[in-house]
Amino acid sequence: MSEQKVTIEYNDKVVRQFLLATVIWGAVGMLVGLLVASQLNFWRLNFNLPWLTFGRLRPLHTNAVIFAFVGNMMFAGVYYSTQRLVKARLASNFLSALHFWGWQLIIVAAAITLPLGFSRSKEYAELIWPINIAVALIWVVFAVNFFWTLAKRNEKALYVAIWFYIATIITVAMLYIVNHLSIPTSLLHSYPIFGGVQDALVQWWYGHNAVAFFLTTPILGIMYYFMPKAAERPVYSYRLSIVHFWSLVFIYIWAGPHHLLNTALPGWLQTMGMTFSLMLWAPSWGGMLNGLLTLRGAWHKLRTEPVIKFFVAAITFYGMATFEGPLLSIKAVSALGHYTDWIIGHVHAGALGWNGFMAAGMIYWLLPRLWNKPLYSQSLANLHFWTGLVGILLYVAAMWTSGITQGLMLNATTEGGTVLTYPNFLDTLNAIRPLMLMRVIGGGLYLTGWFVLAYNLYRTIRGAQPVNGTIEVYIEKPEPANHMGLGRTFGNAPVLLSVFLTGFATLWMIGDGVVSALGLAGSLATVVAGYALLYSRGKSWQAWYEKLLLNALPFSVLVFVSVAAGGLIQIIPTVLVHKADNVEDRLQVPYTPLELAGRDIYVREGCYNCHSQMIRTMVPDVLRYGDYSRLGESIYDHPFQWGSKRTGPDLARVGGKYPDVWHLRHMEDPRSISVGSNMPAYPWLSENDTDIAALPSKINVQRMLGVPYGPLTAQQIFDDVNAQSKAISKNLKDSGAYVAPEKEIIALIAYLQKLGKSEPVTTQTANR
Repeated sequence: MSEQKVTIEYNDKVVRQFLLATVIWGAVGMLVGLLVASQLNFWRLNFNLPWLTFGRLRPLHTNAVIFAFVGNMMFAGVYYSTQRLVKARLASNFLSALHFWGWQLIIVAAAITLPLGFSRSKEYAELIWPINIAVALIWVVFAVNFFWTLAKRNEKALYVAIWFYIATIITVAMLYIVNHLSIPTSLLHSYPIFGGVQDALVQWWYGHNAVAFFLTTPILGIMYYFMPKAAERPVYSYRLSIVHFWSLVFIYIWAGPHHLLNTALPGWLQTMGMTFSLMLWAPSWGGMLNGLLTLRGAWHKLRTEPVIKFFVAAITFYGMATFEGPLLSIKAVSALGHYTDWIIGHVHAGALGWNGFMAAGMIYWLLPRLWNKPLYSQSLANLHFWTGLVGILLYVAAMWTSGITQGLMLNATTEGGTVLTYPNFLDTLNAIRPLMLMRVIGGGLYLTGWFVLAYNLYRTIRGAQPVNGTIEVYIEKPEPANHMGLGRTFGNAPVLLSVFLTGFATLWMIGDGVVSALGLAGSLATVVAGYALLYSRGKSWQAWYEKLLLNALPFSVLVFVSVAAGGLIQIIPTVLVHKADNVEDRLQVPYTPLELAGRDIYVREGCYNCHSQMIRTMVPDVLRYGDYSRLGESIYDHPFQWGSKRTGPDLARVGGKYPDVWHLRHMEDPRSISVGSNMPAYPWLSENDTDIAALPSKINVQRMLGVPYGPLTAQQIFDDVNAQSKAISKNLKDSGAYVAPEKEIIALIAYLQKLGKSEPVTTQTANR
């Protein structure tokens, strides 16, 4: 066999670009986060400007941290490590550059549109449809560049980190496309094709797994590459990494419904989400231990090297967050923690503790290698570590205490559980104000540490010469392929056993009586058979897996099947079952044209960030807000508005509770109605005209989505709006507060007064 020695120069230019973007966008995302945290304590920081209110800036903060900060960090780590793991340069300089600049343009577009109020109101999925298409296209560019590089590789087997990158690319594409399916009504507006419970389920299937496959799996791949490099030790256990990868990839996708516990979501989905969330604890901690134990024999580096400090702290936060997540997925714990700051603390422990510290460790490790110059200051890196660590600990501790305090107060009852101890929602808000201020201090310290990193980076690269890594490889003449085909991939015992276990477990959880018992028995039998075969055929299974790693295609297909199974089993039954079968005893009356316009204003202003529209099946919720919510009440809601945080009270039954003038005063000056409120004022709603010209297109799309609007001409729509808006304007005038009928506040009042008004289900309504 003849060999040819070739020197390969890696494309590290794109790595440097993504790394610098990480530092810049990280600072921007954290600055916006500090501002919105401050706005919760000091309402004047909303500045009475529409584009600087909490409701519009909070989505900007979350998207900036997830897609701009962590996204750029992920791409830098993936591109740097992949080239070295496969001993090949990135396949295309053009695709690499297109990926970088395309991603930055998407971030800029999001930074412009979100403060302007262009939002889909679905968490982590707020971006409007033209930007969504751009995201999908750039993700395809990333995927093509990555898999093309794998095809050119000079290293036969796929290393552990590559597995996690493959899972990320495949799963994020699936999640993003399904959750962002929409029908446009205009160039900048659309309605999602799912509504009500279907939309809620799809959103949190996406939302939970965006955390899993955008903020976790790629960072785990980065951990599996950079931690051994920094420690100068091999990964602790290759076998544990196999178990960690496949368990995590398969189980994670099922856990989304735990975001909707105690709500109107069908019980079998709640049980499934809770069960798989609890199962997640084991593989997550397996990965944590694999990362930490990689330091065996090198713990002395923890005292001397900032990179190791950051990596160890990050992996520890990963372990903490992946213990807390399953804990919060238990129904009783969720009843206490959901809708409170506890969830905010949990999310930030992951985003800042796990992702942020991994990013910092990776940046400090890469700087000398990408610019051929020692790090400017180890002392500043250590200062960054301790400042950031104290900051995130203060932040998380404040949110834990705040969330549990608020949960206990909101759920507290007397008189045998029939009277609320704290009937005024603002009592709970005022009780946690010192803790919300402590959050600001902690976030400020973390941001200060990030500025220290930025300064250290600047001093390091100033005057330095960028350098690209090189490697000498021996290129062999190609031999006939001996890779495993798809038939042998799926016809193997490990795959078949997994399929049987999934099928039996599904029957166990969603079946009744005999079916459920058979599912449980089949699950146990499959597990026993799997262990028996593992002991008897372990070596042949290992040989099968090693051959699987020689070809990216069968491996990728197997990953896709693993992640698609959970979504299909959860979503398809919910989407295909006729809506009337899910409405319980109440059915939503479609919004009038004016109410629909008001709903879009509600979405634009980001009201869903603070107010839920889902009264849970819990006594304190019912005592505080009214009868619990039914599925049918949100059946025509595109998008759903169940919410995930209560900085203000639930609005599911606010319709008719207060007169029109109350809502007007509340939006003009919240503190004139609710003393001590931290809600911003919305004076522009009384100045801007409602966009009624867009309503014919919007109603036409709503009709396409199954909302039972009759055949309405544009003039009929305008006449309906005119009649209802004049009636509300007259009510306000009679109360001594006239507002012209065409103003946005009129439409918003119409929408708020509609909430909670439904009709009993009859044969006629159920068959609409």
